[in-house]
Amino acid sequence: LSLSLSLIGPKTHNEKIATITWPCTHPEQQPELERSFPYCSLSASSLLQLPIQTCHALEFSSNKPRKMSRRFDKLDQIRHAALSSSSSGDNHDRNSSNNNNNNNLPDDTTQPPSQLPFIGNNAFSKMDVNDNSDDKDDKGSIPHPVGRLEKLKQQEAALAQQLAAVRMEKLSALRSKPLTIGIIGFGRFGQFIAKTFCKHGKVVVTSRSDYSDVANAMGAKYVPLTQPDSFLEQEMDVIIMATSIVSFESTVKKLVPHLQKHVGNGKKGPLVVDVLSVKEHARQIMLEHLPEECDILCTHPMFGPDSGKNGWHNLNFVYEKTRVDSVVFDPDSNFDKNGNGFDTFVDSAGRLHSIHEDNEAHVEAMDRIERFLSIWEEEGCRMVPMSCKAHDEYAANSQFITHLMGRILGAQGLSKTPIDTKGFESVLKLIDSTTADSFDLFYGLYKYNQKNSMMTIQQLQAAMEDVVENLKLLEQEDLKKQQQRQKQEEQQASSKTESAMGGRHP
Repeated sequence: LSLSLSLIGPKTHNEKIATITWPCTHPEQQPELERSFPYCSLSASSLLQLPIQTCHALEFSSNKPRKMSRRFDKLDQIRHAALSSSSSGDNHDRNSSNNNNNNNLPDDTTQPPSQLPFIGNNAFSKMDVNDNSDDKDDKGSIPHPVGRLEKLKQQEAALAQQLAAVRMEKLSALRSKPLTIGIIGFGRFGQFIAKTFCKHGKVVVTSRSDYSDVANAMGAKYVPLTQPDSFLEQEMDVIIMATSIVSFESTVKKLVPHLQKHVGNGKKGPLVVDVLSVKEHARQIMLEHLPEECDILCTHPMFGPDSGKNGWHNLNFVYEKTRVDSVVFDPDSNFDKNGNGFDTFVDSAGRLHSIHEDNEAHVEAMDRIERFLSIWEEEGCRMVPMSCKAHDEYAANSQFITHLMGRILGAQGLSKTPIDTKGFESVLKLIDSTTADSFDLFYGLYKYNQKNSMMTIQQLQAAMEDVVENLKLLEQEDLKKQQQRQKQEEQQASSKTESAMGGRHP
């Protein structure tokens, strides 16, 4: 067997510039080749020092070369660490009071399946809190000296001031280079997000129906869907595909020829974003059809016009940086214990480098993505970095089952009564919130996440059968008890009768 490493220049449009092959089992048989490569500065001798797993950083196919990356940056890990810290903080009291009952639980119950990276110790865990085991009392608590609380509050105030200063600088950076955002699909959800985006930059919308009055009222520009070239001429940084799940593929396919023409004329490819409730379907469609000059961001705002009508604060926003500067995120990545992926390498001097080093196009692409994500962040969203695969697994057991139960209960024609309980009022709210969405959405949740959705349906059917079976068993037990009582009563009555008869006839 031979190990082949192929390097791709980030500015050479997938041109293979070198291939080095040597037996994996005999790395000392080094090929006579020494060459530096653009943007990487690798030589054959330094390549030999790379771990075997490094070869997973690049992947090629004969018909469509594609660069693969295990991880793009540290920001997603920081955001996930913040989520873990927040979740553990919210549940601290409950976990403390039930410590004896939770000894068998994993340490990180918020950690998704293997798709998310390992997160090391949170930075806040390294703060000095004078954790001296000798100061613990018999119950295991840590008594703090007088004045310690005041010092902690002073630290807290200083951190708050520092955070406020960073946020002001961040807002200044965002406003210095506002994005031009295009939205394809200006229905209820498209209008919902466009209204907020207008506060952060220029917004251009397009739709089958004429919503020019609605667009003008919120400060957006309307372009008819029948004029895709005019829409792309607006020089948009980001294009959001705010269509239904069912029409998503056909809309993307219709847009592709115009995008190809756009980038073929030397224009920069936009960042294309989807907001579908199913993610692997959207990911596959966009990777398959969109030009490689277009970066891809798969997202799912876990809220809509109803749940987000009072603002987006603390509402979940799930995202995956799917393709950045022609580099595709690998959802099955493995991370080492330090959270390091395989998009880094060590040179002959032992220095750590990124495969994106000295790549201006990658830096600009990441900057555009972060500017877009920062809009959701600044509106208060709870940012959740997650692979499309993990999202669909979770969604089947949360979003789909919610819509499924709402549709099932709604089909029974339930309505208000004069004696409604709080529980029944919650049931009616569930019916109203789920049936307010189109049936196409519900169908799309099923069809385009069918493996996970069908499993949820089967589990629900099995649970229903178990509940009904338990009711029948209890009913049979009650019937047996009733028959036994009736038999005992008959026997007692018979005994009394025989006793009475025996008294008369000695």
